[in-house]
Amino acid sequence: MSEERAIEAEVRGTTLLVYYRLLSSPGKKIGVRELQRALRLSSPSVALYHLNKLVDLGLVVRDEDGNYSLAKEVKVGILKQFARLGRFMVPRFLLYSVFFTAMVITYIALYEQTMTMHNVIALIFGVLASAIFWYETWRLLKEKLF
Repeated sequence: MSEERAIEAEVRGTTLLVYYRLLSSPGKKIGVRELQRALRLSSPSVALYHLNKLVDLGLVVRDEDGNYSLAKEVKVGILKQFARLGRFMVPRFLLYSVFFTAMVITYIALYEQTMTMHNVIALIFGVLASAIFWYETWRLLKEKLF
């Protein structure tokens, strides 16, 4: 089994949620209790279990103060559908949604407003593509980890 598949098999459920929390704040260190409170886990030992699981996989490191930080970024599970923009993780479909919406708005603003068959078909395709990408973005955000 390759390393990527092993990571994919291990990083699921709450472990994925813990990993996402660290992934969404790169460079920041987080303690066990802070993580437990942030994710509303039942106890600090649950948070510690999942952090240790990530340490064993080499995705997270523990410093001498007992804080944890991201060591390696991998795309597993639902995270494959997200892209990093600065410190934010955004759905890839959001980029497409914004692009197609901007194109439709630009088309409406720049082209003649006469109802030719060409304009109607272009608007239908543009609006449909935009609507589909916005729906997929919404669905992905709804399915998101937290």
